[in-house]
Amino acid sequence: MTETTYTAVVTAAGEGRNGGRALSDDGLLDVTLAIPKAMGGVGGATNPEQLLAAGWASCFLGAVKRVAAQKKVPVKNLAVIADVTLHHDRQLDEFLLSAALHIELSGVDQQTADELGAGAHQICPYSKATRDNVPVTIDATVV
Repeated sequence: MTETTYTAVVTAAGEGRNGGRALSDDGLLDVTLAIPKAMGGVGGATNPEQLLAAGWASCFLGAVKRVAAQKKVPVKNLAVIADVTLHHDRQLDEFLLSAALHIELSGVDQQTADELGAGAHQICPYSKATRDNVPVTIDATVV
């Protein structure tokens, strides 16, 4: 049995992604939601895809650092950019997600950067949660 480390509790209310609000039980997260202008909405607030991208990028960055530490590889200037895309399958009238994780780092060669990304994808909880359900691409750029 695994040990519970932490549970995040967030309540979404109102109109959900169309003018709703998401609030964490500790009050640290309190955001208004809006459909992005790119989807025909009014914009001006965050949306579920941005929230997922923020969480995944942050978690994945930690996973890259963990893999680098295990391999005793010093990395510098590490950043992860997560692109989370919402797709609409008009034929089935359902929505799906895909993601691209872009790693930027220095202090390593390209092969090592690619290996760190692949290793991180194996241990990142977000990657595990979406595996075999959300198409994900990972690339690394040495800067």
